[in-house]
Amino acid sequence: MLNKITANFIRFVLITFAQVMLLNNIHLHGAFNPYLYPLFILLLPIETPAWLLLITGFFSGWVIDFYSHTGGIHASASVLTAFLRMYMLNLLKPLGGYQPEDKPTISSMGFTWFIIYSSVLVVIHHVYLFIIESFSFLQVTFVIEKIVVSSLISVALIVILQYLFYKRRKTGLT
Repeated sequence: MLNKITANFIRFVLITFAQVMLLNNIHLHGAFNPYLYPLFILLLPIETPAWLLLITGFFSGWVIDFYSHTGGIHASASVLTAFLRMYMLNLLKPLGGYQPEDKPTISSMGFTWFIIYSSVLVVIHHVYLFIIESFSFLQVTFVIEKIVVSSLISVALIVILQYLFYKRRKTGLT
């Protein structure tokens, strides 16, 4: 149990550091910003209680808001992502249910499962975030473009990190 808490804390610090120090300073064409921090919520253990998931989502978004000076939009987007994560996990549940060793990663659940899981939640996160950020219908085309491009870049980064940092599950075949 303590190992899981320590591993998740270290993951939180590394993802937050990468977001605040690196990715927040990357603005493609002055507008598109890749967001990696939802990955922390996505990778929390499957058995995480709903109340803890929501609190963790709020805290992770609040930290990004604090360093980005964005007044709570990341916190609210993260809480929404954490809330919907529970439903996505139920929607994507394998026929036999989740096993105790299952983790919401590519190596544990497979590429297709993970790409659906992460893409849906990242797109919802970005739609909410950018609509709240713009809070206007004057630039609908630009907001949609921002959602699409930022979501594609964010999901690509998440998948790349999955392949860099998570070991593939060993099968009986070699």
